[in-house]
Amino acid sequence: MSESYTFKAEAREKVGKGAARELRRNGLVPAVIYGDKQPPLPIAIPYKETFLRLHSGGFLTTVATVEVGGQSIQVLPKDYQLDVVKDTLTHVDFLRVSARSIVTVRVPVHFVNEDEAPGLKGKDGVLNVVQHDVGVNAPATSIPDAITIDLTGLDIGDSVHASQLTLPKGVTLADDADQAIASITPPVSDVEDEDGAEVEAADDEAKED
Repeated sequence: MSESYTFKAEAREKVGKGAARELRRNGLVPAVIYGDKQPPLPIAIPYKETFLRLHSGGFLTTVATVEVGGQSIQVLPKDYQLDVVKDTLTHVDFLRVSARSIVTVRVPVHFVNEDEAPGLKGKDGVLNVVQHDVGVNAPATSIPDAITIDLTGLDIGDSVHASQLTLPKGVTLADDADQAIASITPPVSDVEDEDGAEVEAADDEAKED
């Protein structure tokens, strides 16, 4: 789990496009805290710090503390918007959470022991990654940074499905258990040779006709 951090925020009295533009001109990002059966709380958070957090990894899976109006609120970033032209951060949605909260998030998968996979090391196969992350249900304060997939013993033609993942204690699968995560495919040269042989065979049949 990534280390938690704290945002110092301001409560927003004005909402709307005009107020949001003014905040951005002043180096702030409009945001909203919602959830826990409480009214949404519009806030403004520092742009630079938030932007750096967004691009340092794990933004949507790391619990933060927002200090606003004398309160300290534990939150999990749930969504954010970027300007389609400038790629600047324009808005963030936060969800109130606690140690008891169970959230559904997408966590990246990491592959280990590629040298122990016969299909990769000895036969020059290719690791075909179908899903770079997986959906899980996890305690908000114990979201794993990544799910590790051990490739030991895998050969060409073998695949890894979501149901085969080893999940940390308290974490359950949110995705379809039959979802393919990765597979080991033949070397590209072998595939090309097979395609070429099929084309030649088709050409020979056409000549015979």
